[in-house]
Amino acid sequence: MSQHSSLTIMVLSDSVGGTASNVVHAALAQFPDVDYELKNFPFIREEDQLTVVLEKAKRFNAVVLHTFVDPILVETIETFCTEHDIKCIDVLNPLLSEVTARTNTMPQHKPGAKHKLDDKYFNRISALEFAVQYDDGKDPRGFLEADIVILGISRTSKTPLSIYMANQGYKVANLPLMPESRLPDEIWSVDPNRMVGLTNEEEMLSNIRRERMISYGMDPETPYSSKERIRKEIKYAEELYKKLNCQIINVSSKSIEETSAIIIDSLNNH
Repeated sequence: MSQHSSLTIMVLSDSVGGTASNVVHAALAQFPDVDYELKNFPFIREEDQLTVVLEKAKRFNAVVLHTFVDPILVETIETFCTEHDIKCIDVLNPLLSEVTARTNTMPQHKPGAKHKLDDKYFNRISALEFAVQYDDGKDPRGFLEADIVILGISRTSKTPLSIYMANQGYKVANLPLMPESRLPDEIWSVDPNRMVGLTNEEEMLSNIRRERMISYGMDPETPYSSKERIRKEIKYAEELYKKLNCQIINVSSKSIEETSAIIIDSLNNH
């Protein structure tokens, strides 16, 4: 890899730094061949703390992203970076200025305002607890209380999707499907608009299941990973989805984020 293909990116924040870190990961995903190191420096609230970190940025010749809302810290970082020719990207303040100009409303300049312990925070925690409690069909009563019910055969990402959506405040229950298993009676009482059936491609499922067996130190050539077995499971699941009249999503080429966005959009349109 060439020398020009690597860089150091430093995220400086008066809170957890998640906003800027997400921007970095989203941007660098467009450069798969670039080797980069992301350094996070959260909860910087004093000028002397900031100065120490900026000296490190100077040594690393880093690209600096920040999400400071304190005008004094913003001025400190901009002055230092200008004097030492450090590339500095202000993630929040250009938008804050535009909102102020258009609404004639001043921002609070309150660090960590996004992460305050408000109703949304506690709803998210409650949703996460719900997802854990009703994961893998542990308690069929959860299907009647859930905002979203996810169905799918093994290795279609039911649990990761449930947790991801719970982190957005949705109460999610999921149920693994097997042709030999009896469906809980509660499933037939769930509103089809709140139910999603996941499926995947035969070849991909076989590879995923084989890798799963290898990770357990087991022989990958098992009925669980055989294409004949998987074909049977897919057929059973898709026939069931049609009976339930629920949305069907093939997750073979989709990330969890994409699948979640499709589900939420469908939910909001009903």
